[in-house]
Amino acid sequence: MIRAIFSDIGGVLGSNGWDRPARKQTVEQFKIDWTDFAERHDLVINAFETGHLGLDAYLDRTIFYRPRDFSRSEFQQAMFSRSVPFREPLDFYAALAQSGKFLMAALNNESLELNLHRIEKFGLRNVFSVFFSSCFLGIKKPNDAVYALALQLTQLQPEACLFIDDRPLNVERARQFGMRAIHCTDPARLPNQMKEMGVGP
Repeated sequence: MIRAIFSDIGGVLGSNGWDRPARKQTVEQFKIDWTDFAERHDLVINAFETGHLGLDAYLDRTIFYRPRDFSRSEFQQAMFSRSVPFREPLDFYAALAQSGKFLMAALNNESLELNLHRIEKFGLRNVFSVFFSSCFLGIKKPNDAVYALALQLTQLQPEACLFIDDRPLNVERARQFGMRAIHCTDPARLPNQMKEMGVGP
């Protein structure tokens, strides 16, 4: 019987906040050279998403290493604006949380400031009781230590856990740990997929 839901956020409960399409849209909006930005981003993204590099430092290295005709706050606002909640899965998760039947846990890769922004914007404190975010753990999926930590800290058996993610490799690693898993390719279908596995309010 499933006792816990471990869920990704981006691509499941909302848009992927700072994935390649979001970055490209924002860079084009501010007329920044994409190749230069992408090279700089690739060098620092791991530190950014594991909490070792804050947003200001990330922007210093990727955008504001030279004078710009726009402000830091304007660029940050554009970054954050790419985060859009998905109402159907969010409402379903909220009902699951309200039912009290399951431990509800976020298990996501995200930088600190963007993670906190999305927790607030999506109302995720009303959904999850714990956040296993890469910026808090200092490691990212699909690193096996992420799944091991989630199981150790909750003291749950893998077969009692349902893991949900939009990236196939992350799902594969969860299944290797013995978790049940859903590869979310259409967030609107997710509530029905979960019900088919016996998970409902």
